[in-house]
Amino acid sequence: MGFSVDLRRCQVLGLVGSGFLAAGGETAGALPVRELLAPASARAALGLVGVYFGVVLLIAAWALLGRVIRGPEPPTPRALLVVLGVWAAPLLIAPPLFSRDVYSYLAQGAMVDAHMDVYTHGPARLGGPLADEVAPVWQHTATPYGPAFLAVASALSGLTRGEIPAGLFGMRVVAVLGVALMAAALPRLARHSGADPAAALWLGALNPLVLLHLVAGAHNDAIMLGLLGIGLVAALGRWPVLGAVLVTLAALVKVPAVLGLAAVVALQVRAGRGLLKATVTTAAAALATTVAATAVAGTGYGWISALKTPISPHNWSPTSVLGRATGSLLEDLGSDLAPLALPAWHALGLVVTVVVILAIWLRRPRLSPVYALGLSLATVAVLGPAIRPWYALWGLFLIAAAAPSTSVRHRVAAVTGVLALGVLPSGSPPDLEQLVLAVSGGVLAVVVLWQAHQTSNAPVLERTA
Repeated sequence: MGFSVDLRRCQVLGLVGSGFLAAGGETAGALPVRELLAPASARAALGLVGVYFGVVLLIAAWALLGRVIRGPEPPTPRALLVVLGVWAAPLLIAPPLFSRDVYSYLAQGAMVDAHMDVYTHGPARLGGPLADEVAPVWQHTATPYGPAFLAVASALSGLTRGEIPAGLFGMRVVAVLGVALMAAALPRLARHSGADPAAALWLGALNPLVLLHLVAGAHNDAIMLGLLGIGLVAALGRWPVLGAVLVTLAALVKVPAVLGLAAVVALQVRAGRGLLKATVTTAAAALATTVAATAVAGTGYGWISALKTPISPHNWSPTSVLGRATGSLLEDLGSDLAPLALPAWHALGLVVTVVVILAIWLRRPRLSPVYALGLSLATVAVLGPAIRPWYALWGLFLIAAAAPSTSVRHRVAAVTGVLALGVLPSGSPPDLEQLVLAVSGGVLAVVVLWQAHQTSNAPVLERTA
């Protein structure tokens, strides 16, 4: 783009994008059941166009901000944190966007508060208005989340007394605190890895996926990544035990963060501590934290067996797609092995994931622990049995902090731009009409941006003539 850009213009453009996102979400978002509009209604259609208009403006603002960061006078990390706050502000009061998972969180918290076993029963066991908000596919599904997150969800349930609006806002506040921890950790991790702190914040915190899915969607991945980030920062300094505790708490939100314990050990070894001592200390801290968190949450150890909680049959992860395709082919051939196709591909994905992660950590010359962890989490996200756009943030967050070159950041940023367009604001599977409306909103934003570009260049062209 040929825009004359500065930090102020990027800030305003992103704010306008977030504003359209929040406004469009009022009719097209993941609304409570009683407020849902028919997808074909005029208000829902207009809201969907508005959301995608805002998404494209936000992506454009983020891309232009990247140009500012690469310019001769890049903004300071503090200035970028202000931009993050400005862009996120309209989303704080928006309805849930791009997913209904936040309703599941609230229902699971209410179940823990009511002393129900969330590792055996789904939200349907809770019943009532809150359970009705959970997507049908998850109504009878046990939770896959750890006791640390369930303790937070339970406390929030008690605080809000089951009121859905208050619960939604509370869960978003928790997610925003997670994003704040991510933003606080990124500059320190970047300096340790020899990367540019401003570029790390741009890719890892101001990323559209963070705003769309961690802030607007209020996903608990924000808490996981925030705890993981500050845990690694603690391990960089004189507090490796605290680092192990925080990383373990992150894993007790969502289990992929357990790989962070390898980074905690590696950072201690790099600081001169013996491998055996670092491993034993980290393992002891992780075990003690797990026992304490599970006791506080009062959920028991059912979360270990719940790790195999079934995923949506319509998941589009590579192993799931290949499993369904193989199963369909075997069914056509009349084979009795068709039901085994999907589990077999998932098992193969797990094996490949382990092999790739081992290769990453054993690579010579050694990668920085933070970068190796980012690549490992990205591998888990891609090859796992379930994949969602926000799962990309698992690896992206740490790759942003420790990417060894600008080209790596550019490739990751390109993937981000595509993923940011991949989900409808209601969180539901799209139909053709909704796709047309979403594309129309995005195209309209491109037209507006192009017109602004032409207008800004017009005086220059006239002077040249």
